[in-house]
Amino acid sequence: MCLGVPGQIVKIGDSALQLATVDVCGVQRDVNISLICSDDPKPLLGKWVLVHVGFAMSIIDEEEAKQTQEALLAMSQLEHEVGDFLGLNQQ
Repeated sequence: MCLGVPGQIVKIGDSALQLATVDVCGVQRDVNISLICSDDPKPLLGKWVLVHVGFAMSIIDEEEAKQTQEALLAMSQLEHEVGDFLGLNQQ
C-alpha cells in the first residue's frame, strides 16, 4: 500500500525546480514541488501538502492534514496492539 503523508512547507527556494523543505510531525525533509508548482513557488510557503516518495503530490487544507495525521497515528498504535495480540512484539 502506498501512502501520502501530510506536511507543511516551511522553506522554499526561488524556483519550482528547487526543493522545498516540508515539516512532517516535527521532522523536516526536502521534497520536490514540481508536481504542484509551475511558476513562482513563494505562495506555497505555509501550505499543507501530501508527500509521497519525496514528491509533494497535492496541496491539501490544514483540517484535512490534521485529520490525516491523527489517522496515521491511530493506525500506528493499532499496528502495535495487533502485533501484541498476535505475539509479534515479544521481547
